[in-house]
Amino acid sequence: MTSFDTSPQLNVWRALLALAVVFVMLATTGWTAVRGHRGSTALQASVSAWKHGYLHGHRLPDPDAAPTRLARFFGSLGARDRALLAHRYPLAVGNMNGAPVALRYQANRIALGRARAAESERTHDSRLTPAGQQDASRRMHRFDELMAPGRHILAFDPEGSGRVAEVFGDLATARRVSVVVPGVDTDLFTFRKSYRPYTALYGMARSLYTAERAAAPRTRTAVIAWADYTAPSGLGVDAATAMRAEEGAVRLNKLLRALPGDAPVALFCHSYGSVVCGVAARELPRRVTDLAVAASPGMRVRNAAQLRTTAHVWAMRDPTDWIRDVPYLELGGLGHGADPVSAGFGARVLAAREAKGHAGYFEPGTDSLTNFAAIGVGAYASVRCARDNDGCRADLSGTTTAGRA
Repeated sequence: MTSFDTSPQLNVWRALLALAVVFVMLATTGWTAVRGHRGSTALQASVSAWKHGYLHGHRLPDPDAAPTRLARFFGSLGARDRALLAHRYPLAVGNMNGAPVALRYQANRIALGRARAAESERTHDSRLTPAGQQDASRRMHRFDELMAPGRHILAFDPEGSGRVAEVFGDLATARRVSVVVPGVDTDLFTFRKSYRPYTALYGMARSLYTAERAAAPRTRTAVIAWADYTAPSGLGVDAATAMRAEEGAVRLNKLLRALPGDAPVALFCHSYGSVVCGVAARELPRRVTDLAVAASPGMRVRNAAQLRTTAHVWAMRDPTDWIRDVPYLELGGLGHGADPVSAGFGARVLAAREAKGHAGYFEPGTDSLTNFAAIGVGAYASVRCARDNDGCRADLSGTTTAGRA
């Protein structure tokens, strides 16, 4: 029988396998095993107050206005007025795309201080159960950590499981910017881990920043650890669909359009984060030069061309990563499409030796981290391809910027 005759049968079997995997997954985790991000009362209240606010008798601009419009507004203010707005509307300013980066850091430090004080009071609230008081204590300590000297919090939302984005390096003067987009089970409270630190977003981004500085010491770089979307919780139905990715893609593109300067931007998308990046791809600003995925369950397309992006598309997967066994197809909204490291997908496939499993791609000393750093600083000639002579570095001449001051 010819391959033309058997391929429909093969597709049917793959579809049945996909459904079987999904049903087993849902039986294990439950249809409702999702972590919702409740309407952020504090953030919404701050934004609402801004919308009704005045400065020197003049209405404040729409907080959802174009970043360039908001940047002009803040640029027209003196330091005292900017500080006044940060104190009066800390969550609104701290999450406002278009507000100056340094002002967002300042506003989020104020917001963190207020959130910490509120949780401190809750730890002594006799109306709470011991478990409730313990949760308040955990939240208080996490907010305290985020306020540590030298930390630059670009986005912060204390509601529910929380959202956060942190910057390593000087974002305002960077000549290369990298954004790390994480996968499932990422929130404000799993953002940083003391055990196996490079499996958590904070450790991933910090490791990438260190590797980029080593790869190109003369290049001013900045790395954003971006947990400013509601990631799926565990391997439930949220992880098998694009619902969280669609919301995350909108938020990601808003961030990218508001970044200061004109430095090239590279996206590094891990696991379900690659679904977010795949959905976001067609709306990415042109300054995004590279889109690199690791441990991807798919990008919601059949091939790289369907991403409709001008960015170079890179993919990698360690041979020991369990994600290789997921069904790479989409059926009725379940599943995320083709395998990005497959030959037919059309991505530039990178080596990922020593990555060790699903969460080891940012471990120091791995090919995966070395490749990410080379892409982040534009040193394309230094990347290590998964297979020799497969064109992974083709058509990239003249784009290297490593070493630029």
